[in-house]
Amino acid sequence: MSLIATRPEPGSARPYSFPAIHRASVAGGEVVAAHLPGHLLATAALLLDAGAAREDHGREGTAAVLAKCLEEGTHHRDSAAYALALEGLGAELSVSVDWDSFRVGVSVPVDLLPRTVALMAEATRTPRLDPDDVARVRDDEATSLRMEWAQPGPRADAALRADLFGAGERYGRPLYGDPTSMAAVTVEDVRAFHGSWLTRPGVLLVAGDLDKLDLHELGAAAFAGTSGSPLSPEPALDVPIAATRRVLLVGRPGSVQSTLRLGHRAPERAHPDYVPISLAATVLGGAFTSRLNHLIREVKGYTYGIRADFAMTRRFGRFGVSSSVQTAVTAPALADTVGEITRTRADGVTEEELAVARTWRAGSLSVDMQTPGAIANALATLVVHGLPDDYYATLRQRLLDATVAEVSAAAAEHLHPEGLTLVVEGDSALIRDELAATGIGEILDVEI
Repeated sequence: MSLIATRPEPGSARPYSFPAIHRASVAGGEVVAAHLPGHLLATAALLLDAGAAREDHGREGTAAVLAKCLEEGTHHRDSAAYALALEGLGAELSVSVDWDSFRVGVSVPVDLLPRTVALMAEATRTPRLDPDDVARVRDDEATSLRMEWAQPGPRADAALRADLFGAGERYGRPLYGDPTSMAAVTVEDVRAFHGSWLTRPGVLLVAGDLDKLDLHELGAAAFAGTSGSPLSPEPALDVPIAATRRVLLVGRPGSVQSTLRLGHRAPERAHPDYVPISLAATVLGGAFTSRLNHLIREVKGYTYGIRADFAMTRRFGRFGVSSSVQTAVTAPALADTVGEITRTRADGVTEEELAVARTWRAGSLSVDMQTPGAIANALATLVVHGLPDDYYATLRQRLLDATVAEVSAAAAEHLHPEGLTLVVEGDSALIRDELAATGIGEILDVEI
């Protein structure tokens, strides 16, 4: 008796429509809202131009500490009283920091949203920032980073980022800093960051039944007591590509695996080629059925998984590949990975591969947009990257309509196998000679 598995074929695309978007200027800020008729749950989020890119050199991690301190009490309530006020509304704060923004969000029944937005604004605009609380949060974050950096991966990521963007530039250092920079953050740093960036109005994102919500009321609560004008977006960075490949060895003596990080610079998120770029990445390494996963995992058995993607922010992008392999197969795994990237750039994609990528990406978009929180995240993308209001309304169809010629052209334009930086974190003494024998690129030892 044998089991025969047949992979199901993609089904027909179902209709999809993104909610109608409404905008309102209120009290010096802007409200951007999506109408979800009949939804009992609503989400609101303050989007502030206060991402990690705003941090000072040597104080990377300041925004992350501030984010964790928002629930440590406000000017009007201590931490216990603030927690009880949130709990009384069935709410909790969701705070996140990325390169471009600082975001504070809540999700509650629609009729409780005005009161909850007022509480959210209280924490964001007037946090207590008691020195003992800030120091405790800072120390906890530094300890967490020390534990994280003791594992394979973070040092390789840091080496790649420093090589691509320059260690002297903020984008060339880790998003949340490193153990040293985090430990150096002071109470004064956190207070200064808050005073500079979180007291500006920003943008209030709302996703819910707008028939039951007053956007001006929500905006007035979110922007009360703020000052300052919106910041002008800085231009996108150039995309220089190295003339030759090189291999950076990050030593981890005795390691039985090598952590691989490959990459080069890429365009920003608002680039007009975003759709074909993302589909090319899906074919190459963005899905379990991708070329890299098939070759490196299924055929060669070098790894449990390998992934390639284009990470894009408001000002820059990065093409990257990540995996871990046994030390003994480090050299062939790297050579095969570079070979597959080279083949994709030279030959493009096939209709069969693209059909799977199109259907999966378009289908995932529909599935991912099922909750008010997901819709609010989509609104944030529109605001941060300056995309038009009909962007998501048309994105699914643009994914489905992308042609082999368009995606293959994007792969040829935006994949640069000859300019890759290849970072290997592992036992350098065991792998250096084999890497040199491949001729894959100049080999350098780096300290992180």
